[in-house]
Amino acid sequence: MSEKQRIMIVDDDVHIAELISLYMTKDGYETKEIYDGKEALAALPSYNPHLILLDLMLPGMDGYQVCAEIRKESKVPIIMLTAKGETFDKVLGLELGADDYVVKPFDPKELVARVKAVLRRYDTKQTTATEEEKVLRFPNLEINLSNYTVTYYGKHLDFPPKEFELLSYLAQHPNRVFTREQLLDQIWGYEYVGDTRTVDVHVKRIREKMGKEDEWGIRTVWSVGYKFGQK
Repeated sequence: MSEKQRIMIVDDDVHIAELISLYMTKDGYETKEIYDGKEALAALPSYNPHLILLDLMLPGMDGYQVCAEIRKESKVPIIMLTAKGETFDKVLGLELGADDYVVKPFDPKELVARVKAVLRRYDTKQTTATEEEKVLRFPNLEINLSNYTVTYYGKHLDFPPKEFELLSYLAQHPNRVFTREQLLDQIWGYEYVGDTRTVDVHVKRIREKMGKEDEWGIRTVWSVGYKFGQK
């Protein structure tokens, strides 16, 4: 029997946490409910979740801070739960490394669907030793599709899964221009209810990590979208 995927639920509202846990366990997931941000960080190494559902408004350490701390050590997918629907809050969460967000009040069945969509894209199973490595190679740049690693000018760059998928998808189609809507559909999937600003946020983070050298990278095609190519 295959191991159940583990979902860490971090929400200071006990009733909401229990409701989410109920729906997740009914769908076959193992869950752990935590009501405090610092406690979630402490439990992360031992519980080793496949995905974290992270409330924004937490006592002591809010969801933004927790997300930022997690991203220093882990690429585990994070879906933020927030009562705030303003663009600023969504963008800030994505810039800190969250992969998706769900605004309260939400339909628990929709939340389960979001979790499934994210986990499908972030399958963390190790590739077998016999599987041929799939590597995109450019001058001074290697993108390994098998183990989600990027090496640029001999330096390893750390990308959360969503940023890696966006970069690698564009790199597999060099010089082809994609609209933001096409990238949203391809990387986040039809289940994702977001706006095109999401793409802009992830492109910004990728560019920051590739730095000034940036010989290869994501180029803006004004009034259209983005492409991958040289300067």
